[in-house]
Amino acid sequence: MREGRGYPVCTVTKKGEAALLRGGPWVYESDIASAPEDPEDGGPCDVVSGKGRYLGTALYSARSKIRLRIVTRNANDRIGPAFWERKLRWAWAYRKTVLDPEDLDACRIVFGEADAFPGLTVDKYHDLLSVQILSRGMERYRDQILPALVRILREDGHPVRGVYLRGESALREKEGLSREKGWYPLPEETVPESAAVEIRENGIRYLVDVAEGQKTGFFLDQKYNRLAAARLAAGRDVLDCFAHTGAFALNAARGGARRVTAVDSSAAAVEMAAANAARNGLDGIVDHVRADVFELLPQLEAEGARYGLIVLDPPAFAKSRRDVDRALTGYKEVNLRGMRLVERGGHLVTCSCSRFVGRDAFVSMLRSAAYDARVQLRQVEERGASPDHPVLWGAEETAYLKCFLFQVV
Repeated sequence: MREGRGYPVCTVTKKGEAALLRGGPWVYESDIASAPEDPEDGGPCDVVSGKGRYLGTALYSARSKIRLRIVTRNANDRIGPAFWERKLRWAWAYRKTVLDPEDLDACRIVFGEADAFPGLTVDKYHDLLSVQILSRGMERYRDQILPALVRILREDGHPVRGVYLRGESALREKEGLSREKGWYPLPEETVPESAAVEIRENGIRYLVDVAEGQKTGFFLDQKYNRLAAARLAAGRDVLDCFAHTGAFALNAARGGARRVTAVDSSAAAVEMAAANAARNGLDGIVDHVRADVFELLPQLEAEGARYGLIVLDPPAFAKSRRDVDRALTGYKEVNLRGMRLVERGGHLVTCSCSRFVGRDAFVSMLRSAAYDARVQLRQVEERGASPDHPVLWGAEETAYLKCFLFQVV
């Protein structure tokens, strides 16, 4: 560890040390062996082993069970504006490497722990940035991070009209932060008149509301999974369940589907999905139904309906580890019903975005559903989130999205 850093030093237990050495980005309160009496909330601390080995520099959260969040493992780093700007440039360069240029119109620029910005999410929707801050440390440094990111994007030819803060999550309260929502004040600039913006993904146009849309405005993580599903849709009748604003449905329609039925229980989502279909001239192919999927699937089965492609992309059924068993019951119900509705030789695309439901549990559920549905599944692909949502090994929560494409045989 470099002399003269001046950061408080926190010593971790052997368990905490092992977690960090495996690549984990967090130290829980229970894994801290010793800490200064009153470290600055949100400020940097050096993390060391019981033998004094430097393990990383973290931001301290006084109220959270996640007490330390690693931001660097380089003992020569000094936390400040130059440090954050360097990390932002690295994150943006990564997106430019792994995404096609046209996909930079709408993409995730910062993905929390996977980019070593723990508790920070930044999504780019054309010329608006939607920001979610869920940790004390990122809140402390946001005025160094956000203006720097705007400057980097503008220098690279990507205009930024505004930055919207989506801080209404209850998770902020666990960090001692108040809930907030609204425009972030950029220096010497006026507040945008509208939080709505049109984006283009996979050649399809969507209207996104960064103030009122789900999460940060739109689900960017399924970008390339939608293309994979679209390749299975040509000439088929398609049922898109939990359609939200219709992205899978529109990709299927653009992929040559004969007919697409998009189902969601939210009136606002159905209205937005219909508007998106019309925006792309696909309203003659896509029908929109407001219904509870759990009620609709048995009804369709009783009617003898069959589809060449069914997409199951539900919201996270498990919000905590306590919800896992109940979530798996829900996943099995919709997957079993969906499998029965797919015509033989047709396809099923099934997803889970519940980070508390691991891959093995999801696969086990699918096997059980297939057995009960009396069908056999032939796997076409297993996929995850698009590469602007990178998976950090050692941080299992970054591998939250599971997506399987099957042929039902």
